[in-house]
Amino acid sequence: MVLKVGDNTPDFTLQSNEGKKVSLKNYRGRRVVLYFYPKDGTPGCIQEAGRFRDLAEEFGRDNAVIVGVSMDSVESHKKFKKDDDLPFALLSDLEASVIKKYGAWGRKDLYGKHTMGVVRTIFLIDEEGKIKGIYKDVKPEEHAEKCLLDLKKPGFKQAGAVRNAPDSWTEW
Repeated sequence: MVLKVGDNTPDFTLQSNEGKKVSLKNYRGRRVVLYFYPKDGTPGCIQEAGRFRDLAEEFGRDNAVIVGVSMDSVESHKKFKKDDDLPFALLSDLEASVIKKYGAWGRKDLYGKHTMGVVRTIFLIDEEGKIKGIYKDVKPEEHAEKCLLDLKKPGFKQAGAVRNAPDSWTEW
């Protein structure tokens, strides 16, 4: 099943960088920026997490919590969070079950090499657990700001958007 704007988010429970089990349903009543990323400590992921870190206070003012998910271990997440001073939870999906459920697993082409792995994907989720925006194949240096702008749009709870490529939007 492919998730779409307007769908209820599938719940999940994963282990956080603190070693605690975290469920998506625990965030009901808050907006959630759920972002899937390839690997702790890599240049693109450092840049992506850094942009979310730099805007975390502003997301908080909009009743939003940021949650990152990758296939890295809890220990790797602890180090990444500490090294880059990240103020949000990083969840470990070692089996990629949640990553696949959310459609963030796919073919990646890098320097002419084709592999399967985590594709940068972000879901904007409203207070009731409905998907309001999906961003796919995003650029790490710019999408945090776009997520924040979408959260601030009037009628956020009534409208959503799918971002399939850097400059193409589909309003739903």
